[in-house]
Amino acid sequence: MTELVVDPVRRQRLAFSQHGDVLHAEVFADPGGDVPSHYHPAQEERFEVLAGRVRFVVDGRRIEGAPGMRVIAPAGAKHAFRNVGDDEAHLHVEVEPALQLQGFLEEAAALARARRYTRHGLPTRPGAIAELADLMVRYSGTTVMAFPPPVIQRALLAPLARLHRTRA
Repeated sequence: MTELVVDPVRRQRLAFSQHGDVLHAEVFADPGGDVPSHYHPAQEERFEVLAGRVRFVVDGRRIEGAPGMRVIAPAGAKHAFRNVGDDEAHLHVEVEPALQLQGFLEEAAALARARRYTRHGLPTRPGAIAELADLMVRYSGTTVMAFPPPVIQRALLAPLARLHRTRA
């Protein structure tokens, strides 16, 4: 396992390991900690709740998770989760194939620690818009946010990402 990656915006800590083409993550989410709706174009994500109460939404279906429960988000399925309990939630997550998801999550957490975006995903300053766009474009084969719609993301994010790269 890697050292814990802290994401203060999403209120969670993650540790990763990879076995073959499967990324394993231990996720520790504080009460209210969440992951907003997104999908993985070519990856299946499997969750197992080890502790706490977690609400999942997979393709619009709400699932109340408790210890021992497993939830699967097939490739292309929009999904999200939130710790709805009063205590820390612990999930074991497997993503197959791994692709670059670990890199995406580590970079997103670094931007969160640098206070580049808010809990609602909004940039905190003008330069952060281009930074977030660059992150989303570079990892678009791995993770796509459910909002705004992907067609709008493709039209708007690519020019902003190029702007970030020319300034970097």
